[in-house]
Amino acid sequence: MSFSVQGRSAIVTGAAKGIGLAIARHLEEAGAHVVFADSDEAALEAELGSAAWTEGPVRAFAGDLGQKLTLANLVSATIDAFDRIDILVNAHRMVQFCDPLAVNDELLGDMLRENMISGLKLSQMVARRMVAQAEADPENEALQNGAIVNLTSLAADRPQPQMLAYSIASAAQAQATRSLAMALAPRRIRVNGVAFGSIMSNQLQMSLREDPQLRDKLVSATPLGRIAGADELGATVQYLASDGAAFVTGQILRVDGGRSLGDAVAPAAF
Repeated sequence: MSFSVQGRSAIVTGAAKGIGLAIARHLEEAGAHVVFADSDEAALEAELGSAAWTEGPVRAFAGDLGQKLTLANLVSATIDAFDRIDILVNAHRMVQFCDPLAVNDELLGDMLRENMISGLKLSQMVARRMVAQAEADPENEALQNGAIVNLTSLAADRPQPQMLAYSIASAAQAQATRSLAMALAPRRIRVNGVAFGSIMSNQLQMSLREDPQLRDKLVSATPLGRIAGADELGATVQYLASDGAAFVTGQILRVDGGRSLGDAVAPAAF
């Protein structure tokens, strides 16, 4: 069974920096055609160059991914560039710390929209395209018609009081992953998630600057004894998107160096 994504077309959201960028770069290096999608146009251009807006196997797309029209334009731009969509990685995330007693409707709504709802809407649009592609090629005997990978967090099922709204949104993302996997399985579209912790995300970098002792706390709470680089998630996402995972759907794969085997409340998940 092959783990290759060579020649496949992928969308990665949240791809201007951090974990999303690392995943998009990994898929690119593995031979996929990748659309790097993000709201930060300047960061995309600095990373990819001006030509990526119009040509090449790597494309940039900038816009507010919380807007339905932007998501529709992203799907159209990907089809215009690469003719099809084989892989979607919903890596866009928003993390915010807050006193749990201060969580209000606005914060909860923002967390749900940024971490689950926008990804669900994009998944629905992409899945419809994947179905249309399969119907247009009924003789295709490939093991899958498409793969969707959602990023979530250990906070989805581990108490994180200071990240209450984010934890709720992460749990919603995990449930959306499982439910969509059930709905799309008859169409041979697989949906899986990656719940990560002890990964050097942008949020963790900022937290380490504010609290240098946090590094030691995280390392001591991680059985493998280190913080992983963001690029290490790329190989996991490639596996889930490839035919090597053709019989894997509806799963939330933990990539955390064993952290979830320990204390359920400390330290915070990133």
